[in-house]
Amino acid sequence: MLATAATLAAPAWITPARAQTTLRPTPSQTEGPFYPVALPADSDFDLLRNGQVDYRQGEPAWVEGVVTDTRGTPVSGASVEIWQCDHAGRYHHPGDGNRADPAFQGFGQVSVGRDGRYRFRTLKPVPYSSRTPHIHVKVKLDRQTLLTTQMYVAGDPGNERDFLWRRLDERGRAALTVPFTPGSDGLKADFPIVVAA
Repeated sequence: MLATAATLAAPAWITPARAQTTLRPTPSQTEGPFYPVALPADSDFDLLRNGQVDYRQGEPAWVEGVVTDTRGTPVSGASVEIWQCDHAGRYHHPGDGNRADPAFQGFGQVSVGRDGRYRFRTLKPVPYSSRTPHIHVKVKLDRQTLLTTQMYVAGDPGNERDFLWRRLDERGRAALTVPFTPGSDGLKADFPIVVAA
């Protein structure tokens, strides 16, 4: 009993597990109207190659990051999905008239390993109608959806006019808005994802 009381009264510096910082979950946002009605036959990490056809429009980019829980532990076995419009602002979806370039895969899905890392080869997003450039992101574990959100392009002038981006507080904007920077194999966007798993 005394040992239990001593443990409960111990300061945080004596019990480091209790003093760990909790990460803030990545803000959720709407799925939007253009999530695929049926997943495409080709739904791998490379959205710039649909079957045997290469997509050569727009600016190629890598989107990558790590999926962790709020303790910073990688969420092994999670799947990450992304979907977005093509270079002309069109989605592979009947609600958008199925007018997207057939060479653009438009949707990708990967499973993360023990390190929680994911990586997609895709297109730097472009604006369409009233929306600023964005990529939709969904994280699942088994059959449960852990997060649905959208990733935005840092510095894009359309952000300030976008109704969903404006709804975010300052921390939410910082979490969902990332730079696309030149790298050795093209543009790269690092998008860490924190889920309440």
